Amino acid sequence: MIEETPRYNVYSKYLAKHFGGKVYKLPVNLPGTCPNRNGDLGVGGCIFCDETGAGFQCLPSTLTVISQIEENKRFFIKRFGAEKFIIYFQAFTNTYMPLSLFKDYIRSACTEDVVGISISTRPDCINDSYLEFLQKLKKEKNITIDIELGLQTVNYHTLQRVNRGHGLAEFIDAALRIQRMGMDVCAHIILNLPWDNKLDVVENAKIISALKIKYVKLHSLYVVEGTSLGEMYKNNEIQIISLEEYIDWVILFLEHLDPDIIIQRLVGKGPQESLLFSNWQTSWWKIKQMIEDSMLDKDTRQGKHFDYLNGSAIINAGFNKC
Repeated sequence: MIEETPRYNVYSKYLAKHFGGKVYKLPVNLPGTCPNRNGDLGVGGCIFCDETGAGFQCLPSTLTVISQIEENKRFFIKRFGAEKFIIYFQAFTNTYMPLSLFKDYIRSACTEDVVGISISTRPDCINDSYLEFLQKLKKEKNITIDIELGLQTVNYHTLQRVNRGHGLAEFIDAALRIQRMGMDVCAHIILNLPWDNKLDVVENAKIISALKIKYVKLHSLYVVEGTSLGEMYKNNEIQIISLEEYIDWVILFLEHLDPDIIIQRLVGKGPQESLLFSNWQTSWWKIKQMIEDSMLDKDTRQGKHFDYLNGSAIINAGFNKC
C-alpha cells in the first residue's frame, strides 16, 4: 500500500523542506572509546555493543576526517545525487575525549556543502564546555548541530540490566543542557529490549515528548557474536519479541509521540558478518514498509494519543474553561 501523505513525521521530507535540496548524512569514524569500556565506568561496554561501537558502516578511523568526508561525498553524489551534507560522528562516544581534540575534529568537518553536524554520544558525556564550543561554531558557520543521545530506554531497571552505566536522570540533564544552548537532541531508542514491555514503549514516547526532543531514531535490537547479549541469546536466556509485535510496538510508540517530533528511523540493521540475530531475517526496508502499511490499515498516525501533557486531567474535566 502506498499513501502520499505520511502518517508520521519523516526525516527525509523535513531535510528537503528545511534545506531545499537532497541532503545526506555522511558517517565519520573517530578513533575513540567509551567510559563504559575503558574502565572509567566499566569494562566490556553495553551488553549489546561490539568492538566497532556501532560504527560498522563507517570508513576506518585511521583516515583523517577530511579524507572520510571527501570519499563519502563522492559516493553519495554519484549514487544519490546528493547536494548538501550533514557530517555524522557515529561510532562510540564522540564527546568522550579532551576538549582541544574534540574542537579540532569538529572544526575540520565544516567543509564546503556541509549544512549540519550530528554527534553521537552518551548522556553522561555531555558537558557545558563542549556545548559552549558547539554553540559558537553553530553561529560562526551558520550550520545546524544536533546531538544524538543513546538513551535506549527510559526504564532504568533495563538500563542497569544492559550495563548501560547511566540512568534516566543523565539523559534528562543532557537533553536540557543541549537545548538551553540552542541545539537539537536526537533520542536513540532500542524499542524491543528483552526486559521492556508495552508500558515502557509508551513511557519512552511520553518522556521524549515532555522534553520536547526534536528527533527520534528507533532501532530494533540486533545480537552480535562476541557480546554478553550474544551469549545470553545462544543460551536461551533472553526472548526477543516477534516481528509482528515489533511493528505493533513501533506504532504504539508513534501514537503517543508528539506529532512535531521528527522520526529519523523506524528500524535499524547490524554488522552482517557477525550477527546472531537481526530483524527477524527480514530486510529493514521491508519492515519499514510493513509498519507504514499497518498504520494505514489501522487508520492511525503519529500523535494520535498525544493528549497527556499540560495538565491533561484538568483539560479532560473542562476545568480550564471560563
